[in-house]
Amino acid sequence: MDDSEWAGFTAFVRATLPALGAFARALTGDRDDAQDLVQDTLVRLARAWRTVEQASNPQAYAKTTMVRLHVTGLRRIQRWRRWMPVEAASRRDGPDPAIDRIVERDGLQAALRDLPPSQRAVLVLTYFDDDDDVTIGQVLRRTPGAIRVLRHRALGRLRAALASSEAAEAIREQL
Repeated sequence: MDDSEWAGFTAFVRATLPALGAFARALTGDRDDAQDLVQDTLVRLARAWRTVEQASNPQAYAKTTMVRLHVTGLRRIQRWRRWMPVEAASRRDGPDPAIDRIVERDGLQAALRDLPPSQRAVLVLTYFDDDDDVTIGQVLRRTPGAIRVLRHRALGRLRAALASSEAAEAIREQL
């Protein structure tokens, strides 16, 4: 990468880093995993910057890369976490006031965390990024019909999880 390409990449990172960080946080549900995902995405983009820079929308290219890394990489992370001690897995830097208050309410965060990566990615791309089924299908390399099925299943799992957490909360209040 020559100096002019490096300057372009640096300007892109400065301009989009907050948005990419928020997007990664929504995808992963975890601040540390989001930072890792952003870093892995930026490494990939730096390697292919000539191609990315020529794309009509480098930020969309970055988000597509991020979603694909998340969907494929999350499987490895989940296998690794099965062996991680509980106290290390539960340690966090503290809540992100903008997102965590909403997400933690009614067990939503736990329910989102339990979704398969592709279902969670569909929900994030739909409700966080406001993408349509065709665009989401291109990102995940699926048909628009498959995206609708993934969204339907994800929302069904969320409803079931939230209904059971609301029922548990009602029982606790009665005790």
